[in-house]
Amino acid sequence: MHDLWFAEHGQGEPFLLLHPGGTDTRALQPLVAALGDGYRIITPEQRGHGRTPDAEGEWSFAHMAADTAALLERLKLSNVHVFGWSDGAIVGLHLALARPDLVRSLVFGAAPFRVDGWRDGVLGEPLPDFMARAYAELSPDGLEHWPAVVAKSARLHEREPAIGVDDLRGLKRPVLVVMGDDDEVRFEHAIEMYEALPDGEFAVVPRATHGLLVEKPDLLARLIADFHSPAKSNGVAPLRRGQR
Repeated sequence: MHDLWFAEHGQGEPFLLLHPGGTDTRALQPLVAALGDGYRIITPEQRGHGRTPDAEGEWSFAHMAADTAALLERLKLSNVHVFGWSDGAIVGLHLALARPDLVRSLVFGAAPFRVDGWRDGVLGEPLPDFMARAYAELSPDGLEHWPAVVAKSARLHEREPAIGVDDLRGLKRPVLVVMGDDDEVRFEHAIEMYEALPDGEFAVVPRATHGLLVEKPDLLARLIADFHSPAKSNGVAPLRRGQR
């Protein structure tokens, strides 16, 4: 296991927020502000991201999920709401599958469950310079380690995620799949995930990209609040949910 740097905000139901790959918890700040009161928000930074130093060896989403589980256990938390965006969503999905005792619900944002779910041309593109500068501002490993982080991330995305549809069918937790209508994930792939989930919800946000997290945080926060609401219904004419 690898100790993760983390921050906490607010009081209320525990809510774990997992940042996108190549970034740090600053990417979550607009959403944290939009969520308002009512949550105890925990925002860890994964190995090789933000203020958490890198670890020996290759990265895997399963290892990141195990690091995250260890953090929740250290905080004596279980049955937490989880939100993840892009790579953070994949970490959250691994966490929910491996440790359902720790996860109450999952918001799975802008990510595939298999590597072929990305749109053509998304993987392999060079990372923008601002990401290197942001890394250098926080990383204990220093800017000289940035090329190693980029290389590890590239190798990770060549082989992962690799979660099966049968794994999704066995996930007994509510999951909200959310993405922008101009996102980096193929629509048919996201629909395949939604249809496999026993308790899934699906939201496509108009005029939004892979940057929905910072483009429309208020709308995203409203979707999350509705998803978490104990008073939500199946609507007036349910078809898929009406068969349960």
